[in-house]
Amino acid sequence: MRKKHRRIPSSIYLGFIIVVMYIPILVTIFYSFNESKLSSVWGGFSLKWYEILFADHDIWEALGNTLILAAASCLLSIIIGTAGAYGMSKLHGKRIDKFNSLITNLSRLPIMIPEIILGMVFLAVFSFMGLPFGMLTLIIAHTSFCIPYIFIQVHARLIGMDKSLEEAAKDLGASPLRAFFDITLPNLLPAIASGTIIAFAMSIDDVVISIFTTGPTVNLLPIKIYTRVKTGVTPEINALAAMLFIFTIVLVIIADLIGKRGTNEGRKKK
Repeated sequence: MRKKHRRIPSSIYLGFIIVVMYIPILVTIFYSFNESKLSSVWGGFSLKWYEILFADHDIWEALGNTLILAAASCLLSIIIGTAGAYGMSKLHGKRIDKFNSLITNLSRLPIMIPEIILGMVFLAVFSFMGLPFGMLTLIIAHTSFCIPYIFIQVHARLIGMDKSLEEAAKDLGASPLRAFFDITLPNLLPAIASGTIIAFAMSIDDVVISIFTTGPTVNLLPIKIYTRVKTGVTPEINALAAMLFIFTIVLVIIADLIGKRGTNEGRKKK
């Protein structure tokens, strides 16, 4: 009975936090169906702002560029993050373990450093190198903060993997490359997929770093939303926010399912 009484305040607190977090989002979605152009005035139910949104060429061009940027950044992050985590797992020794621990901590820095600082750093570096600002600089910048999400997931997965599986494949005559692709990589796929989904969502969501590293010819969705919100939030932006919110929920659910699947497979093998 005491445990039940203890759970009641915790449940109330958790419910309060959820309400505070999600009420603004629900209000935004609600006003995306508002007939009136003013968000503060309810003019009746209407889908016209969704129609206007689907007819907005600039928004869809920006969305296309954003998806291309996120896909390219995630692809490079998968290669670099997976290769880095796998290479570190093969190094052993007291000094090497300390080095690996240092590298692991350093890999988290792009996540922990404020975006405004990272944006200024990229701006200075790209200017010094003489790189033209555009899709190339955006891909480099986004890849740098997407790598840790995949690296951390894969590194954790490698720590929990049974090392004898790859060794057994080599004993049976498989080359190191064949053993990696046939044994290790399939076991790493849930971690890679989970990290990639998170990195993809973070790339789509980024505004600050993109502002510092974009060029005049590249139109990105987060920056487009930011510039339009400056002049006032319209129901069209509310409609776009509602669609992005639903898309984000889908990504989170997929990442959670992939993570649980990987955990369950690991337990079955044990």
